[in-house]
Amino acid sequence: MSSVPESGSAAGPGRHATGGRPASVTPLPGIGPGTSAAAAPGEDRTGAAPASGAGPTSLQTLRTLDSGPRGLLETEAEIRLGRTGGNVLPTRRLVPWPRRFLRSLRDPFTSVLLCLGLVSALVSAWGTACVILALVKVSCLLRSVEEHRADRSAAALRELVATTATVVRRASDDAPPLERELPVADLVPGDVIRLRPGDLVPADVRLLRGDGLTVHQSALTGESVPVTKQALDVPDPALSGAGPFAQPEWCFQGSSVTSGSGTAVIVATGGETRFAAAHDGRAGQRGASSFDRSVQGISWTLIRFMLLTPPLVLMASAALRGRGLETLPFAVAVAVGLTPEMLPVIVTTTLARGAARLARTSGVIVKRLPALHDLGAVDVLCLDKTGTLTEDRPVVAETTDGTDRPDPDVLRWAAVSVWWTLQLADLPAADALDEAVLDAAERCGPSAAGEVDPEAYEGVAVLPFDPVRRVATAVVGRPGRLGVHTLVTRGAVEAVLDRCAMGQEERGRLLALADRKAGTGLRLVAVARADRAARAGAYTPADERGLTFLGLVALRDVPAPSAADALGVLARRGVRVKVLTGDHPGTAARVCADLGLRPEGRLGPDDVVTAELVDTLSDAELVPVADRATVFARCTPEHKARIVSALRAGGHTTGFLGDGVNDLPALHAADVGICPRNAVDVTREAADVVLAEKDLTAIDRAVLAGRHSSGNIATYLRITLSSNLGNVIAMLAAGLMLPFLPMLPAQVLVQNLCFDAAQLAFAFDRPAASVLRRPTVLRPRDFLRFITGFGLLNAAADLATFGVLALALHSASGDSGEAAFHAGWFTENLLTQALVMVLLRTGRTAAERRAGGPLRAAAAGLAAVGVLLPLTPLGALLGMSALPPLYYLSLGSVLGLYAVGLAAARRRYERRRPHDDEPAER
Repeated sequence: MSSVPESGSAAGPGRHATGGRPASVTPLPGIGPGTSAAAAPGEDRTGAAPASGAGPTSLQTLRTLDSGPRGLLETEAEIRLGRTGGNVLPTRRLVPWPRRFLRSLRDPFTSVLLCLGLVSALVSAWGTACVILALVKVSCLLRSVEEHRADRSAAALRELVATTATVVRRASDDAPPLERELPVADLVPGDVIRLRPGDLVPADVRLLRGDGLTVHQSALTGESVPVTKQALDVPDPALSGAGPFAQPEWCFQGSSVTSGSGTAVIVATGGETRFAAAHDGRAGQRGASSFDRSVQGISWTLIRFMLLTPPLVLMASAALRGRGLETLPFAVAVAVGLTPEMLPVIVTTTLARGAARLARTSGVIVKRLPALHDLGAVDVLCLDKTGTLTEDRPVVAETTDGTDRPDPDVLRWAAVSVWWTLQLADLPAADALDEAVLDAAERCGPSAAGEVDPEAYEGVAVLPFDPVRRVATAVVGRPGRLGVHTLVTRGAVEAVLDRCAMGQEERGRLLALADRKAGTGLRLVAVARADRAARAGAYTPADERGLTFLGLVALRDVPAPSAADALGVLARRGVRVKVLTGDHPGTAARVCADLGLRPEGRLGPDDVVTAELVDTLSDAELVPVADRATVFARCTPEHKARIVSALRAGGHTTGFLGDGVNDLPALHAADVGICPRNAVDVTREAADVVLAEKDLTAIDRAVLAGRHSSGNIATYLRITLSSNLGNVIAMLAAGLMLPFLPMLPAQVLVQNLCFDAAQLAFAFDRPAASVLRRPTVLRPRDFLRFITGFGLLNAAADLATFGVLALALHSASGDSGEAAFHAGWFTENLLTQALVMVLLRTGRTAAERRAGGPLRAAAAGLAAVGVLLPLTPLGALLGMSALPPLYYLSLGSVLGLYAVGLAAARRRYERRRPHDDEPAER
């Protein structure tokens, strides 16, 4: 491959041929590169002993696998297949629908609803029981559908795996080896296979021979450019700590061959491969998300109230009124009255509408509905800079000589090396760094560079880049220089300087210069040349000696056009962005500073943390560091997952944007996993949200949609719970003061059904602009304060109604008085609930509260039902009678005072809440 690593930001051990990010996975101590990440410490699944601390030699690997270059015997392969099983990826067993349905009953809120329904059936309150059980059924069905969708995520694993492979096997010891096409499932450890352009690597293998072999590892590492692979008999000790994906002699399942050919021996198949380990079933067991924690917290608060209500009603009725179990239906109805029965329906409808709108307008797919709420609650977004903050397209920033002066000749010679390496090595295409050099040379033109363009030279030979030499050399003939060949070498600064004729002092000075440039975020490629007498013999790496150092080509990342504006918008919405990258700290810090990731200016020392520091911290110590820092450099997948988990442990709702298999651990660790549509299949299936593009602007739109839905859910819960609590308190008080039940169970049920139907409007409401300015988190303590304060106010209005009813019905007696009392309280309850829906709607300004057409229409309909139903024949069937006009006049006064009290309480509550520009309470 033509590309070379740049110094500082990517040069040195463990770098890909492109000079990009470091290897993504670091093997555990004592584990060979071919072993799965899931191996236990000290276990080497190849069974090979390390050689000189650098891993097994190719001969040791073959011996350990009891194989050889001629391949396995057919009989031995069959025995091994029976012992190890087929070379297929492990799949999760699908949970049967009945079991999934029953498992959904473990939700605390659903369980309590089910218990109340069963109790209602036992006391013959069939209407209440039917409604509750129907709501439980709908809730469980919705949850089961979502779980079924999530269980399909592992199916995409097979799409990245080859179906057949070319295998070398023998019929007997004396028979010659023959190549055969076999299904991938029939491969076993020890099989010798052939790799050709276009092949998918069918298992984890060690190369025995390679000829210009390059592979794509993007499915495993996220890198977008091919990586050079070659057969090394003895692993390079310099790369021993760089991680398996940086080792040139190892190829892994899920990779694809882009050019060249090779012969390899299989060392791991099926569930033992790194590809399978990256999507281990245990990794998919995500902890409770922000939505789950919030709903469970609120549910348990309600459960305490509901469990206490029936016993209190029964004991109080028995002690003060001498009533027995005949009040049990009423007690159950009161407990049901406290329950927001429509919570599953409202939540699902609201989130489904938000997800559908987001898909229709922005092309963003929400695969797990609760993830939309989590998006609205996200206050920390973690992402990689490449392709998100930058365009993944470096450009040449400057070319300087050894004294740090501008020198266009350095760029010209670099372009000559790139051009003829591409031509003579027959590589498929230039990588991003090579393209940047050629583009810059083309823009400069021959006159600016001092001589003719690279195509005018005569290509003689090429020594392609390999990760051991870390340089590439093109041998060319120069125009007008007969009998002379010029070697043009480019590569990592340290590797190029090692091949130059210079003293240690000069070498140290140039290394210090390169370090300073790399510290500012530049990627560096060193260029050197030497003239040799023309010859017909082949050129070898031994000829790369005694070179003359020409200078440095410095490249920088190009920020994405929309990144700076999108970061500013996210910051104003209260979302902090943290960069988790495998790049050099200087490179990442420079990009982030250029984009204004820290509004106060340049990133300080505490804002940039390396993976080396993360490794020294315990999980508890990492929490404050993760909260403080902005950039995490040199990160492996394990580092990213630890950082995301630390942020969640610190109380943040965290989103993670990734696109490779190497991002799976962090995706699962986050509250909401996000990926672009062009991510690898398995990552796209594991993510909660799929973006049309890897663009922060799309994330901002998704966050807004999440806050829209979350705001409606929060409004529904506040209004419903405060109104229900007020009614329950009033019913308990009335039950103790009155000689009869204040409301019959059937009347309570009808009242709840009317209120529930009106509450569907919350799913269609448009929240106020203030809701969209900060993360929307459902906090149980905040809800408890709200519903307690406004619930007591509602109870006061209900109790005031008692006085009005006593005044209006002082002459009534017997059954007619009870029926009138029931009708009067039924009307007042629905009118106060309609009033609450309008006055407690989200929004701090009068204009915002006046908005919300569906909600206002539902409130008007609820009020009409409250006034008219007692006057209809249905009202008589429910045990209610018409009320005298005096009652309605007095009730209007009570409602007017209640509205004034609601407005005053709301203003006081808003003054005590944090302003929109302050961080939300956690």
